[in-house]
Amino acid sequence: MRGDDSATDPTPDGGVVAADAPGTRLHDGGTERETAADTADESVFARLADSSLFTIARREYRLAVRSRWALGVALLFGLFTTAVVQFGASSVGPGRFDAVIATIAELGVYLVPLAALAVGYDAIVGADERGSLELMLALPVTKGRVVVGTAIGRAAVLSGAMLLGFVPGALLTVRYLGLTSVGQYAAVALAAVLTACAMLGVAVLVSTVARTKTHALGAALAIWLWVALLHDLVALGAVAGFDLGSGAIAAAILLNPVDCFRVLALSQVDVVAGGFGSVLAQAGLTTPMVAAGLLVWVVVPVGIAAKLIERRRL
Repeated sequence: MRGDDSATDPTPDGGVVAADAPGTRLHDGGTERETAADTADESVFARLADSSLFTIARREYRLAVRSRWALGVALLFGLFTTAVVQFGASSVGPGRFDAVIATIAELGVYLVPLAALAVGYDAIVGADERGSLELMLALPVTKGRVVVGTAIGRAAVLSGAMLLGFVPGALLTVRYLGLTSVGQYAAVALAAVLTACAMLGVAVLVSTVARTKTHALGAALAIWLWVALLHDLVALGAVAGFDLGSGAIAAAILLNPVDCFRVLALSQVDVVAGGFGSVLAQAGLTTPMVAAGLLVWVVVPVGIAAKLIERRRL
């Protein structure tokens, strides 16, 4: 016996290959092991792209784009921002842009939640009435993934449509006020999109528990009345009538995503920054805390809907 037989193996051409070599060299200079690792990484990304969650999200995205309501949302916000910036910033003055931002904030508290609720109220119950929900659940996919994927797809379309609608206002802002105000305008636009996604999550939750589209629409309108009008009246009355402290003010802001949007938008305005700054300081809140609270509103309603869909009878 030769001692080196265990370390080498013969090859057909009479050469040897070391058993402990890192891998067989290929024509491109790589090795079989490196190629196998690359293939494994590609398969992971392929499985992620083809997962049921993103498949449902892509399907919902395509259906939403085909339905043309995304175009309607883009046109609505395009007309809204164009009108506000055109009439507010065309006469350049020290406080003209502040007036534009304040107007977008005050009118946006009505328009943003209304658009989001209109987009999402039939997300689940509408699919159930059409029969497409039962068809999706016949596939190897959980009910919770259907809800989350539907919410992601509609949120993507809603966000894109709103951002597209804010573009004309941004162009007019640059025309009248230059590039210095674009950052503040973009911050308000992002706050509006985040608020819309939060209200869309609420709409998906309503759509999950509603038995019919009519019930879902009625609940969506009631929620819009509450977040846009009644909540502030009740909160102000409670704070003034019962002499509540800073904790109640903070809770009143964080419990309403529309109030979070108003605070984030008006924090960009110098004219009213002192008033809102004092309110936030008294409540113990900062702008990042309000933004984090809005992110919670984006995630939690969809998570609850994903749990409650298990109880829905199809």
